[in-house]
Amino acid sequence: MVKTILGVLSLLVLLSCSTAVKKNTAQPDMMETNKKNLGKLIALYPKPMTVVGAEVNGKANWLVVGHTGVIGHDRILVSMSKSHYTNQGIKKTKRLSVNLVSREMLPKADYVGSVSGAAVDKSEVFAYHIGEHGTPVIDASPLTMECEVADIYETDGFDNFICAIVNTYAASDMLDNDGKLDYTKLKPVLFEFPTYSYLATGEVIGKCLNLDKQPGMCAKEPMTADGIVRLSKIEVYPQYLDEYMRYATEVGEISLRTEPGVLTMYAVGEKENPCKITILETYASREAYEKHIASEHFQKYKQGTLHMVKSLVLSDQTPLDPANKLNNFMQ
Repeated sequence: MVKTILGVLSLLVLLSCSTAVKKNTAQPDMMETNKKNLGKLIALYPKPMTVVGAEVNGKANWLVVGHTGVIGHDRILVSMSKSHYTNQGIKKTKRLSVNLVSREMLPKADYVGSVSGAAVDKSEVFAYHIGEHGTPVIDASPLTMECEVADIYETDGFDNFICAIVNTYAASDMLDNDGKLDYTKLKPVLFEFPTYSYLATGEVIGKCLNLDKQPGMCAKEPMTADGIVRLSKIEVYPQYLDEYMRYATEVGEISLRTEPGVLTMYAVGEKENPCKITILETYASREAYEKHIASEHFQKYKQGTLHMVKSLVLSDQTPLDPANKLNNFMQ
């Protein structure tokens, strides 16, 4: 009897151990991390800033729309407050244009987002033409999509237009050599809703699914008080020019891609005398510069080109406008 009871107890213990839920020690509790819970905050910003064009009561009307999205591979979503004057025209015609905003057209875009078409005639704010699908298309916009409204999904206070793309028009200088959109040229303005700020884009930091083959640009450090802006003036012996350029190109590319403190490394040669080369270098700090010259790739360049260089002058510079930031990146 005692043996039977002990056997049952042992079985219960084994079953208890095998079915107990174990705490996942590999994943820390959310409260143990340094992340702060911000509640039910929509944080998918910034978004591309767009100007929606539509015919309303026989006239073109423009409205800034910051809430757009992609649905699948063949639809976009344009979300607009029900209070907007433009909505009635879109509901009637079932058509609209979505115009991306460039820096040049930003002041006018900002204006059409600040006044209502019910009170102000905005039809002539932008030079435009009527697209093949019958929507007003802004001439100055680098890219415009003509859309057909496929469905309207209503939420509290908003008309959400689900649209099919009918035509897409792009300025010729926004295309690459293969005739495809080049977003480093397009550089659409971004809109950040929580602070009502406009942001810039356009920098390629890596190629998707290809980072292991060619790393993108690393995140850059901000310029500090002891940051360095320098012109390196180099004269190369003519017989070594081609070989020197290979060394210089390699060290510049690796430095920009992998060193957070190397902000700019832009080399140019004189047209009249290609052997005279000037490199604009900017470093986030003195420490960043020291790390750079100690790096393996810089030492390879330095030691490999010593016999090629006829003269070298390092000339530190003081920016006239420190707020004017340089944008140097690798594709």
